[in-house]
Amino acid sequence: MNRRQWGVVAGAAALVSFAGQAWAQGYPNKPIELSVPFAPGGTTDIVARVISEPLAKVLGQPVIVINRPGGGGIVGAAETARAAPDGYKLGVATVSSTAANPAINPKTPYDPIADFTPITNIAATPNIIAVNPSFPAKNYAEFVEVLKKNPGKYSYASSGTGGIGHLLMELYKSLTGTFVTHIPYRGAGPALNDVVAGQVMVMFDNIPSAMPFIKAGRLVPIVVSAPQRLKELPNVPTFKEVGLEPVNRMAYYGILGPKNLPKEVVDKIADGVKKSVEDPAVKKRIEDTGSLIVANTPEQFAAQIKAEFAVYKDVVKKQKLTLD
Repeated sequence: MNRRQWGVVAGAAALVSFAGQAWAQGYPNKPIELSVPFAPGGTTDIVARVISEPLAKVLGQPVIVINRPGGGGIVGAAETARAAPDGYKLGVATVSSTAANPAINPKTPYDPIADFTPITNIAATPNIIAVNPSFPAKNYAEFVEVLKKNPGKYSYASSGTGGIGHLLMELYKSLTGTFVTHIPYRGAGPALNDVVAGQVMVMFDNIPSAMPFIKAGRLVPIVVSAPQRLKELPNVPTFKEVGLEPVNRMAYYGILGPKNLPKEVVDKIADGVKKSVEDPAVKKRIEDTGSLIVANTPEQFAAQIKAEFAVYKDVVKKQKLTLD
């Protein structure tokens, strides 16, 4: 290629880059859809609705939360993967939809690494095993004893087959030699409602959605997955404390878009989230749920998703878990 040809190619590349930057500078010029891959009432929904209003103010356009439950997060995540890469259809990324479910379900209609553009992890959330007050155990030692003496007698609810609550509970069962029957739901909200109502006795849930019921005495906390004991639950041990460090994993709630989302758009949304959570009122609302603010970079969130997916693939392989 001669000098003139090189000049034409370089000029074309510069023009494309300039056009992309100019387009991104005008983004957004219409409402943005934020898809939640679970039913209303669960932690994913709570975090999405907390961040949507301040993010809309920063970006200058409405951020509309739409719930698309089903398949343990797969239905909503697949919708985001199929969206046009223009930044107007985003999704809330969870461990269930980007790691746990794809790890156990070979028919997942997307690749959690290749088919999305990670933008930022809004918050990290501890998980907890909680039981209905009528369950014959009020602390971890009693809980294990009851399960071991009554294999198959009790059931646990989850947000859906392949969700984080499902895989973490199955991992817990395999490490403790206990057996509890899995009852999958179309989201954490409906599952939690049935545990509170006493239809199912046990749930491995996220702290934000479970905490109001714990504070109201309608759920009994047993053990948490967190770096250390939570100040709101000082008498509840972590999984690490009870010798189950592999189960001591936190959930994440981030924002992603379809693959090939322009970098300028990604950075604009990530910066918008970062500015939103710097607002003391927004920060408090998220932290009051029991979550920890993260708001990391797109690159950091991409690495986090990749690492979590690898962990759950290993869990599925070692424990020989299937959807059946």
